[in-house]
Amino acid sequence: VRCLVIGSSTGGPQALARVLTDVGSALAQVPVLITQHMPPTFTAILAEHLGRATGIPTAEAKDGEKVQAGRILVAQGGKHLVVARSGEGVIARLSDAPPENFCKPAVDPLFRSVAEAFGSGTLAVVLTGMGTDGAKGSVAIADAGGSVIAQDEESSVVWGMPGATVAAGSCAGILPVGEIGPRIARMITGARS
Repeated sequence: VRCLVIGSSTGGPQALARVLTDVGSALAQVPVLITQHMPPTFTAILAEHLGRATGIPTAEAKDGEKVQAGRILVAQGGKHLVVARSGEGVIARLSDAPPENFCKPAVDPLFRSVAEAFGSGTLAVVLTGMGTDGAKGSVAIADAGGSVIAQDEESSVVWGMPGATVAAGSCAGILPVGEIGPRIARMITGARS
């Protein structure tokens, strides 16, 4: 795993905090990119909250900043977060493109760009949320050889986004929220099981 990317909406902040704290020290080994459907200012508060919960430097993504291990970047409300390869690695880009799936930020643009930049090194997670955002992007990640995990229906506040991702046929796993973090940690560290 060279990059962890997560999409969430309704019920997402709690699920994100749970999953990321459950990953534990393995979080420091990869860059983490998050799109949570939220308006501006709330995304800054979310980043602050996740940083406190995980002890990992967390912030809203800034245009042109380097995507690096041991740092969590959250999409800003009102802008899509995408990544692009550049001379010195992978950088974050903020896009003012139109909303996708009625959302801005949307998960699909991030997932598509990460599939392109990190290919088979991508691990994507689709957490609780309304609608279908993330489903199409998850197919791009699976097609690039990456892995996709969806939160199960029982532990989701709304099983729209993870359900659509499961229906798209791109998932390597469908797990309750309490099992996602430990699974990510094993995948990052290469532990068997």
